[in-house]
Amino acid sequence: MDGFKFPEGFVLGVSSAATQIEGGDIRTNWHDWAKTPGHIKDGSGPDVANMHWDKWKEDDTLMAKMGIKHARIGFEWARIEPAPGEFSEEGMQHYIDELEFMKKKGIEPLLTLHHFSNPSWFEEMGAFEKYENVQYFMEYAQYVVEHVKDYVRYFITINEPNVYAYNGYFGVGFPPGKNDIKLYFEVLSNLADAHIQCYKMIHKILPDAKVSAAVHMAAFQPLDSRNPIHLGLVKFGEHSFQTAICNAMALGKLMAPLKKRPNIQRGEYCDFWGMNYYSRQTVSDTAGGVDQDCRVNDLGWEIYPEGIVVCARKLYKILKRDIWITENGTCDTTDKWRSRYIYDHLRVILGSDLPIKRYYHWCFLDNWEWLEGESARFGLVHVNYETQKRRTKQSGKFYSELIKNNGCTQEMYDKYVAGQEYKKQDQ
Repeated sequence: MDGFKFPEGFVLGVSSAATQIEGGDIRTNWHDWAKTPGHIKDGSGPDVANMHWDKWKEDDTLMAKMGIKHARIGFEWARIEPAPGEFSEEGMQHYIDELEFMKKKGIEPLLTLHHFSNPSWFEEMGAFEKYENVQYFMEYAQYVVEHVKDYVRYFITINEPNVYAYNGYFGVGFPPGKNDIKLYFEVLSNLADAHIQCYKMIHKILPDAKVSAAVHMAAFQPLDSRNPIHLGLVKFGEHSFQTAICNAMALGKLMAPLKKRPNIQRGEYCDFWGMNYYSRQTVSDTAGGVDQDCRVNDLGWEIYPEGIVVCARKLYKILKRDIWITENGTCDTTDKWRSRYIYDHLRVILGSDLPIKRYYHWCFLDNWEWLEGESARFGLVHVNYETQKRRTKQSGKFYSELIKNNGCTQEMYDKYVAGQEYKKQDQ
């Protein structure tokens, strides 16, 4: 049999990020970054995206129509605090209006407070490069939590701190576009401290809240398992990219080369593990890559479903908490095999002995995908960026039926999954 049933309490949801969907020419580091030719693959910027700022009722209504009752959403810091210490009641009320609407539609939010995007004024003062700047993030975060406490129970403090730091400070192309390993570890250390402060603050305001960060986890393997250099690079890559920051955020455990900060002290600072997983890294140098003849998505990332449990197990070993997959998805521009991707990852999750309780698919709508711009499509719903028309893809219909039927029936497998095949690296 190719079908499966979800265990009691298992949740399917969808994820998004404010900068990637809202549109509007506002002052953020990403709006500024996109204005420089060459920074974004297709030359687009986040000022159009999905126009969700104006079309949120349409989008949330479609979400409810598809049976999706759990949504990871984000707020745009620059809309709420357009200048240091100046908070916009209008911007905050807009988000509250959407939260009220989602509640009426039966959609439960998981709120992300920081998802890569900084107000331009914060970026200009050095953002998270300087520990003294963390206070600005905390003032914004507290303002938000105090205003949404009647609508939100679940929080992500910081999305992918390791990706934010690595891509921005290892010359990978994120703003601020620096290449400085010392700054990389400074930023990681400051983000770990910010998460712990945020965790404590949220629980002070909402004692029963559930709070975590969303860490990006990659499955690392050496290109040649007999090559000591490759093995050493795997160990270094895992530790510097994910192990150290996960220990710091969850346990306040300081591991070199992270730097000592006032709030990185032993304790427990996550109520569940928020984990984003996309791919495996085959390591033969410091850049990473993919193995030969592997299955890949349209961005060349390896498709390796087994890695989702490999990575979750590493987190569970650090601290035994329920695991929420806060992002998992793939760039499949023509929606030829996304249903299989979802199916394969869910089968691996359900076959594990780990307490993986939630799966939030990245993403609901095709959106503005950072450095790839509008060229990379991850959504369950197709967006025509010229007309802003939405159309549910076959994978979106499959996802909707997974929720409706609490699993995958044989008929669903035959209709949506059977016959779908991944492409190989050289295709």
